[in-house]
Amino acid sequence: MIVNLSEKNSIVNRFLAEMRDVKVQQDSMRFRRNLERIGEILAYEISKELEYTEKAVETPLGIAKVQVPTQRIVLATILRAGLPMHQGMLNYFDYAGNAFVSAYRRHHKDGTFDIHMEYISSPGIEDAVLIISDAMLATGSSMALVANALMELGQPLQVHFATAVASTAGLEHMKRVFPDASIWMAALDEELTGKSYIVPGLGDAGDLCFGDKLQE
Repeated sequence: MIVNLSEKNSIVNRFLAEMRDVKVQQDSMRFRRNLERIGEILAYEISKELEYTEKAVETPLGIAKVQVPTQRIVLATILRAGLPMHQGMLNYFDYAGNAFVSAYRRHHKDGTFDIHMEYISSPGIEDAVLIISDAMLATGSSMALVANALMELGQPLQVHFATAVASTAGLEHMKRVFPDASIWMAALDEELTGKSYIVPGLGDAGDLCFGDKLQE
């Protein structure tokens, strides 16, 4: 299942517009909060695909029957740009386990790059719903590498990939590598540069989240 929130108008449009706007980007706190909001909205949408069971809840005036999600959830993200989006999802899936992966691109002089992964901290994901989020899905190489590494820790019941902005190439790559996974995005951009940056995209999400650009 592929879900692109931009295919229907919603408040997500405003958050994305601010994240893309070079003037608004000067406010790193605003950028982080908008990325967190997108994480919250994607978490809400993903929650519709979970399994539910009825629970009887005692109120001051009686008993209410409520459908509640029952599956164990593990939220995973790629440091550092993925942290605000991860926090947004954790705001909604506040009972979830949390996994963090350190991965980065190492660029070569010929314009190519390798993905290097240095560190994983994760609970077991056997029979869990695994949700992997990152701010950008460019080539899909980082997301796929992280997903494969996490799945060495166990076989999840469901796999969901979530991102703020994806490229068409990255989306197609993830569909090929993980045909049974669901992919969720706030926007889909067509173009990648020769260095695999999304166009029009929004720039370097990690720098924009944590203020590096303000120090130049």
